[in-house]
Amino acid sequence: MATTPAPPTAPPKPTWDPGQPEGPFPWLRPTIRIRLTLLYGGMFLIAGILLLSIIYLLAAQALRQGNAMPFQIVGGQNVQVSSTACPGVGIGQSYDQFNAAISQCALEQRRHALDDLLSRSLMALLGLSIIAFAFGYAMAGRVLSPLGKITRTARRVVGSDLTRRIELDGPDDELKELADTFDEMLDRLERAFTAQQRFVANASHELRTPLAINRTLLEVHLSDPGAPVELQQLGKTLLATNERSEQLVEGLLLLARSENQIVERKPVDLAEVASRAVDQVRGEADAKGVEIRGEREPAVVQGNGVLLERIALNLVQNAVRYNVPEDGWVEVNTEAQHGQAVLLVSNTGPVVPAYEVENLFEPFRRLRTERTGSDKGVGLGLSIARSVARAHGGRIQAMPREGGGLVMRVTLPL
Repeated sequence: MATTPAPPTAPPKPTWDPGQPEGPFPWLRPTIRIRLTLLYGGMFLIAGILLLSIIYLLAAQALRQGNAMPFQIVGGQNVQVSSTACPGVGIGQSYDQFNAAISQCALEQRRHALDDLLSRSLMALLGLSIIAFAFGYAMAGRVLSPLGKITRTARRVVGSDLTRRIELDGPDDELKELADTFDEMLDRLERAFTAQQRFVANASHELRTPLAINRTLLEVHLSDPGAPVELQQLGKTLLATNERSEQLVEGLLLLARSENQIVERKPVDLAEVASRAVDQVRGEADAKGVEIRGEREPAVVQGNGVLLERIALNLVQNAVRYNVPEDGWVEVNTEAQHGQAVLLVSNTGPVVPAYEVENLFEPFRRLRTERTGSDKGVGLGLSIARSVARAHGGRIQAMPREGGGLVMRVTLPL
């Protein structure tokens, strides 16, 4: 009696969960929230104490000035009243006049004292505000400095330097938890990219070797003068198929390598790269009756010369192969403008609908066909060109040309 196999068990869950607090008292962790609460609460308390102290001193000084006697009693046997603060107080006044003058003078002194207190308080508040903003700016920069370190590391990682790590020191707060999580993610990415590079290297060897052997065997059989005509025709067909497979493998490997940023960069003149590409395609262009023209001005960029030449070669080859049967032309121009190096390849050819332009950059896609099915290439030229342009920090755009054909524009930073 056959037994039914047991259902597969679920994979074990990861033991490390960054969302779970550690320790018996998680609320005692020096988190960013607690630190910012203590920091800004302490700053507010200190600022309040300073402001109250200043206002207390200013109020005490104002009270001393406001309570000063506005008059003096002078004279010997004949008592006289003298006042420099109260011009209305004088000799020969009645009691009512004297009391009214003294009251008015006291009110005036209090008003001056309050005005002086208000003006000095505003000056003190302005000074404390400037100090508080400066101190708050410095403390905020200190608290947020780990974020700046994380950002700088992320920017270096964008340049394909996966060996960088944040390794943030300090209290066990949210920022350190974020940095540790980011470091662990970088470890996994580095292992993944290393495995991908190893796979590409192994695939390059494993795929190229049998194709090279097949090509050699076919060439040896075709070199036999006594071989039947049918066998020679079959050999030529197989040789063309083998050559197409080699181009496909080379294109796939180059596409896989060009997806990453370029780490080692050297000065490369885009005009020289375009001229070399034109020289390689000129024989095919002459055979098809396509004229190649254009002006190539110097435009030096930092990058990989071999990959940049592949961009120009793919674009010029496509412009020659997808052209009109008669009186066709391809124009290749290079220039430097607005801090960018520009490679412009335009050609005559069939009318390309605008909605199909973006599909041309997808692997194995052609105009009005989804799979490769012609002798014009393997359908990876524009995909490789876009990947190489992105790896150099640039971009490639395709625009339908009025009357037929395309205008390919590649921009790279100088």
